[in-house]
Amino acid sequence: MRSWSFAGPGRINLNRAISSTGLRPSSMARIRKKLGEILQEQGIVSKENADKAAEYGLNNRKRIGEALVELELANEEDVCKALAAQHGMEYVEVSRQTVSPDALTLIPEKIIKNSVILPMSADNGKMKVIINDPLDLDTIDMLRFRLGVSDVIPVLAPKSRIKSYIEKYLSGADRSLDELSKSLDASVDASLDQEAKALKKAEADDPDAPIIKLINMMISEAVRTRASDIHVEPMTDRVRVRYRVDGVCTERENIPKRLQNAVTTRMKIMAGVDIAEKRAPQDGRIKMRIGGKDIDFRVSCCPAVHGESIVLRILRPDSAAVGIQQLGFEADDYAAFQKIISRPNGIFLVTGPTGSGKTTTLYAALQELNRPDKKIITAEDPVEYVFPGMNQCQVREDIGLGFDKILRSMLRQAPNIILVGEIRDLQVGEIAIQAALTGHLVFSTLHTNDAPSAITRLIDMGIKPFLVASSIQAIMAQRLVRVLCKECKQPDTRPDPSILRLCGFTKEQIEGQTIYKPGGCSHCNNSGYRGRQGIFEMLLMNQELRELAFNRASITQLRKAAKAAGMKSLLEDGQRKILRGVTSLEEVTRITQAEVEV
Repeated sequence: MRSWSFAGPGRINLNRAISSTGLRPSSMARIRKKLGEILQEQGIVSKENADKAAEYGLNNRKRIGEALVELELANEEDVCKALAAQHGMEYVEVSRQTVSPDALTLIPEKIIKNSVILPMSADNGKMKVIINDPLDLDTIDMLRFRLGVSDVIPVLAPKSRIKSYIEKYLSGADRSLDELSKSLDASVDASLDQEAKALKKAEADDPDAPIIKLINMMISEAVRTRASDIHVEPMTDRVRVRYRVDGVCTERENIPKRLQNAVTTRMKIMAGVDIAEKRAPQDGRIKMRIGGKDIDFRVSCCPAVHGESIVLRILRPDSAAVGIQQLGFEADDYAAFQKIISRPNGIFLVTGPTGSGKTTTLYAALQELNRPDKKIITAEDPVEYVFPGMNQCQVREDIGLGFDKILRSMLRQAPNIILVGEIRDLQVGEIAIQAALTGHLVFSTLHTNDAPSAITRLIDMGIKPFLVASSIQAIMAQRLVRVLCKECKQPDTRPDPSILRLCGFTKEQIEGQTIYKPGGCSHCNNSGYRGRQGIFEMLLMNQELRELAFNRASITQLRKAAKAAGMKSLLEDGQRKILRGVTSLEEVTRITQAEVEV
């Protein structure tokens, strides 16, 4: 937006200009407050952050609202509400209550998609339209001209919400899998050779084939709802489809049993695996362009009692590019983490079960260290995300290229930093430790329940205790908890006493504190949660812990010494996030519980 300045000898006398029009000054447009000032008054951004965004916008030719969102200093909804207040416009939530699918017929589909707008209603020659930019006067004039209406009344909503609604409902996606699977069932019923016809459609390249439509729609819907996995599970009488969103599986659809072979065959063709092999597990990959982004899917086919179960892991390019600050560290853990990854050598282990965010944490650390003066080599199984500036090696057991061989080769490449996807056995563990003892910083993961257990696990593998004691710099256990939706979270005035006990809280701890619980709105698909953050247990090795490890101490002794040295357990970190309003009692209880008698 161009900013006009009137100064110097040719300065315009605004009062004289107004009086010459014959209008009172009050009838002219009032001088608007700046967007940054409105957001500061609302307590959303500080003056320092507003100035930072203004400078960023000036350097990158962006408005301050766009700059605030890009820098993650404010969310899109808050900026849009402030814009509405600045321009005296109405702000609306985009949902089926405010925009019915019938209203979409008021404006041609092409205009809706190209202009990213949504019609709300039309009455007496006036049309109410949702837009995302209050200064987009060209679109309003175009609508007046193209639709032949006397007036267009614009209201504001965030661009991402408008686009999401258009993708979901405009192209008939609200029919979604329910109606499409029914129509497929009817079409197959009409065939004399049902299975053969479905299989033929599965193998065809025609994008309009019903099976292809069904699977493409299923995948697009999963991506749109922020799912991390799609589970296609054959059962006795149906094929169940579930999406995993924020770590929790939700059942989405049942596909008729007779379409099972067609669906699995099509998915296997897309993944590039052998469609004739149904007795052995297979892995493949799919690459699709959805919503203007190239998204990879890691596909796993596993034989089961009722047929092959297929899981698609959705690998979004932006999900691994998470900064360390976005992982959810508290201030003390963040300082410790930064200190650990800045060390020149030693091993840093991240532990936890599958799906606890270990890989994301390690990638965040590597991106922080990824500079021209550092050589980084990784050994991964599989390589899920590709990062510029890193040498990433794929484990291939089928040709004998395991972690141990890649690690030995790595050491001849003179790296500064090494990432080993997982320490699975004695051989890999010993090579990783030798690398740490010879001047390399080594990152790796291990499957244990907590941080102290990692020490005993390595010793149980057969690694000598003195090597474990001398090489490990720190161990971090982590889990992921769902974050309460900012739009609908509400105070929990009467928390369940049994859940409080499971979370390890006493009455004194929660007295005067506000604990929040999930609500449910369109922003979070009525789940009450949107997104996830980590809870962490950071064990920093000291002299006492090294001596205990050397003497093969028990987990109880290691844990006691670690807590005495300042380690906070997963539960204690969860408690801090509950008291900050990040997550709920139920969510922390689901992930980790206090050892109490209930």
